[in-house]
Amino acid sequence: MAIEMQRDAQKNTQEQAQTGVQTKAQSELIEQLQETVFLFQGLAAADFAAALGGSALVLEKLYSSRPVYTAFRPGVSLEFLYAIVSGGPVISRSTPLDRVIAMTYPGSCFGMQNLAFSYGVISRGFPSMVEAYKTTDIIKIPLGAIEVLYKNHESVRQRYGLLFELREKFQYHLLNCSTYPPQAVAALLRALVYQERSLGNQPQVNGTFTFDLPIDLIARACQLNHRTVEQVLKGMLKVGLLEKVKSSDCDRVVVANAEGLKGVYGATRDKVDWWPLR
Repeated sequence: MAIEMQRDAQKNTQEQAQTGVQTKAQSELIEQLQETVFLFQGLAAADFAAALGGSALVLEKLYSSRPVYTAFRPGVSLEFLYAIVSGGPVISRSTPLDRVIAMTYPGSCFGMQNLAFSYGVISRGFPSMVEAYKTTDIIKIPLGAIEVLYKNHESVRQRYGLLFELREKFQYHLLNCSTYPPQAVAALLRALVYQERSLGNQPQVNGTFTFDLPIDLIARACQLNHRTVEQVLKGMLKVGLLEKVKSSDCDRVVVANAEGLKGVYGATRDKVDWWPLR
């Protein structure tokens, strides 16, 4: 009997220790969301924990070129909202043109349009593949917790609505990508500047906007070939719209003159004198 009691005591101690570790891990994830993700900034940790109830946050790593899910599948809802804490971007690709129609960077969320909740109930689109373009660390927040936070906190409702607005405006910018290469690339850069500035992620301390933006992504978003994109970026660099990257990261694009992009964004073929092709 004494031996059995000792075993039960040891088992209870182990379970309590494990519960303590899990609770600490959940608290650290909540803190990470509060500090890095736009939707949850300013939200009290106790409110977040209460909204979770018995469910748990899940930290997960997404690897490049592996599908996360197919957006807008009829009658199918996601069970989680995905918050990006590092890495990325995560992209959405339309078919059959394989065009990039959304780019999500750290500090933002994706999956909102595929939750059977709030604006997601009326948000409709054609099936599109969602994948991490580069290795991405995300935190999955259960749908039930998002619903509670949305119901109880005005700040969450406003910010959640802004995420939908920014997604629509990003695609609006892409609609203005003409076949004229400088305007097409400027439209994409303007979309990213508007998106990241609205989320409070940028500009940098020196006033520039820095994006992990490989040429392949620009080409697929603007429907241009890689060589043309390279020439446009060189032209923008030459006239001071972009800033030369000092590091060895060839995928980094630094916008030095965000306001100057407006002139290119609204240009016609005879207004961009630095573009050699007519």
